[in-house]
Amino acid sequence: MFIDYYIILSVALFCIGIVGVLTRRNAIIIFMCVELMLNAVNLLLVAFSKMHHLTPPKKELAAVAGTDGQIFVFFIMVVAAAEVSVGLAIIVMMYRNIHSVDVNFLNRLKH
Repeated sequence: MFIDYYIILSVALFCIGIVGVLTRRNAIIIFMCVELMLNAVNLLLVAFSKMHHLTPPKKELAAVAGTDGQIFVFFIMVVAAAEVSVGLAIIVMMYRNIHSVDVNFLNRLKH
C-alpha cells in the first residue's frame, strides 16, 4: 500500500480535529478533537517509519530500522494519557463550579 493513502487519511483526520476545536464550544468535544489530531500525527509517524523500514540504509541495521517512529508514537501516547487525566480533572472541576462544560463560561472562573 502506498504512503499517499496514509498521508491523505492523516491529513483528513487532522483537519477534522482542527475544525472540531475551532467550531465546538463543548470542552469534552474539544478535548476529543485534540486527541484526534494527536492520533493523526501518530498515524503519520508509523507510516513514515514503515516506509523507512522498507529501504534500510545498511544490511546490519535491517532488524532495527523503522522502530524510531514507533518509539515516538509510544511517548506521544504516554503524554496523551497524562493529558487525558489532567484535562478530564479540569473539565470535572469546571462542571462542578459552573454546572456546564461550555467553554464560553470560562470567563466566570476569573472572578
